Amino acid sequence: MTGIRRTATTAALLLAVPLSVAATAPALAAPAVPFTATSPAAPAGVHVDLPRPTGPYTPGREFLHLVDQSRPDPWVPSAGPRQLMVSMYYPAKAGTGGPAPYMTPQAARLMLDTKLPGNTIPTEVVTGTRTWSESHARPKPGRYPLVVLSPGFTMPRTELTSLAEDLTSHGYVVALVDHTYENTGTTFPDGRTLPCVICGKLTTEEQWAALNESRAKDVSFVIDQLTTHRHPAWRYARMIDRERIGMAGHSAGGAATVPSLLTDQRLRAGVNLDGTMDFPVPATGLKGKPFLMIGHPLGDQQEDPTWTKAWANLDGWKRWLTVAGSNHGTFTDNPLFFEKLGLPEPPGTTISAERGIHLTDTYVRAFFDLHLKGIDQPILNGPTPENPEISFHP
Repeated sequence: MTGIRRTATTAALLLAVPLSVAATAPALAAPAVPFTATSPAAPAGVHVDLPRPTGPYTPGREFLHLVDQSRPDPWVPSAGPRQLMVSMYYPAKAGTGGPAPYMTPQAARLMLDTKLPGNTIPTEVVTGTRTWSESHARPKPGRYPLVVLSPGFTMPRTELTSLAEDLTSHGYVVALVDHTYENTGTTFPDGRTLPCVICGKLTTEEQWAALNESRAKDVSFVIDQLTTHRHPAWRYARMIDRERIGMAGHSAGGAATVPSLLTDQRLRAGVNLDGTMDFPVPATGLKGKPFLMIGHPLGDQQEDPTWTKAWANLDGWKRWLTVAGSNHGTFTDNPLFFEKLGLPEPPGTTISAERGIHLTDTYVRAFFDLHLKGIDQPILNGPTPENPEISFHP
């Protein structure tokens, strides 16, 4: 065993609360572990706004329902072929689209009830979150690099909405993937919301590695569907520059960047946001591909040996950044909800939700600007006075 998982310090976040669901039937089940001793309630008039994207482009957003006929679902084989929901973000013409809700009511309710048993928080606190995207907006002319985003285990893809919107605002197409049966709820076009089947069931390194490999297959399939020259799955696929594709993810999604980079030659660079790397970087490295690791401090006398080993084996451009005062959820939208709802974060958390999102967006974007666009990024060369929370691993 690795001795420590990077999720271990995040019991107070919307992460990793077990959900018991039979692997053969996608029926909803009650969560087994309470979140707090009391039932959380939303303060009157609470409203969450995502941070405004910092780039010049307006993000457009559309949903894709993709079906991989060549692969049965790895967690519920009786469900048939693997099905995925993907949020596509793209530079758009401002004012040509409609509102882009943060989350479906069904998925939001299931997430709240799973993560916060007994809560009285209205679904609208989540679904009413302000995003900066425009639904079905007309695309801005041009070809843009593609970044595939993979969320943390048990969490819906919406946890990376701020990152997706900010990247898009700086001239990227973003594919934000929901990995079905691996999060609290994925809503499909026919109205089904499928719950988490494997939450609370992964106990060994081998099982976590299998999850990483399955996600790598999901990611490659998504790229296939977006870049095929004949009948791509997305109507604006022509916007994608097929020669400039990268991947980033949080937690399990970040860990999945390793097998993804190893198995898919189209992926040129990857980012791991605080994910334990149960699928190890091999001694031969990642074929020289650039890799960025951003994480929270694990505390005195603690280390994540999967990161130490990965750092030694990485054979291309690499950076290992630690964000002082952060926790496992800092790199997502989740702390925004905790601040608004008055819920506690893990001990040692000193960074605000918006500051954590800003730093995540800044360094992930700088990484892809350097490695997918070829734009020099001095911010990646070492500590800066503007961002004192960031330390560089030697």
